Amino acid sequence: MTKLKICGLRDVDNAVVAAESGADFLGFVFVPGARRQLSIDQAESIIFDYRRRCGEGGPQLVGLFADQLPDEVSRIVGSCGLDMAQLCGSEPIEYWREMSVPIFKQIKVRDGRPTEQAVAEALRLVDGVVSEGHLATLDKYETGSKGGGTGKTFDWRIATEVARIHDFLLAGGLNPHNVGQAIDLASPWGVDVSSGIETNGVKDPEKIVAFADAVRRADRLVEPT
Repeated sequence: MTKLKICGLRDVDNAVVAAESGADFLGFVFVPGARRQLSIDQAESIIFDYRRRCGEGGPQLVGLFADQLPDEVSRIVGSCGLDMAQLCGSEPIEYWREMSVPIFKQIKVRDGRPTEQAVAEALRLVDGVVSEGHLATLDKYETGSKGGGTGKTFDWRIATEVARIHDFLLAGGLNPHNVGQAIDLASPWGVDVSSGIETNGVKDPEKIVAFADAVRRADRLVEPT
């Protein structure tokens, strides 16, 4: 079964919808200046209400960070009761080793050049993440983009080659209409969505449900008979 991460949540109602739709991970953004950034107080309130309504267990809670001080990340992780951190900046290996929780490390994939070259670079970067015992998130590289996702797809043939060797979360421009194709082509360990389940920049519960349903349909289609 393809793992499902619903990211950029900013309210408890959509967090509950995501959990009830079968999400494995719920993502909350703490990247300074990001459009979906939450303050610690906001996140604590959302997570408290979510736990009150859904109980313990269920999806793992993931905080997104980018080039923030390790002590700040640890403080937010502890204060909000997060299970994982997703690092979206240029954090080096030494930084990863300071984290008190498991991490997803975002890898920005540079496509638009010979596929073999792009695959080789992506594999090298993912190898480094996996060798430290973590999981990678593959997203699109875009010049000038800050920490976090771009909301744009990259050449999934690159992801297909990486998936032959490593597990990873596939991100970047996924939505209810194309995620089935992405799963069929690349067979990622998991998929990560944020902007693709929004309407006018706000999480849309109908699109959350539609995305989750599309992932499960794709899983059924690729299951061996």
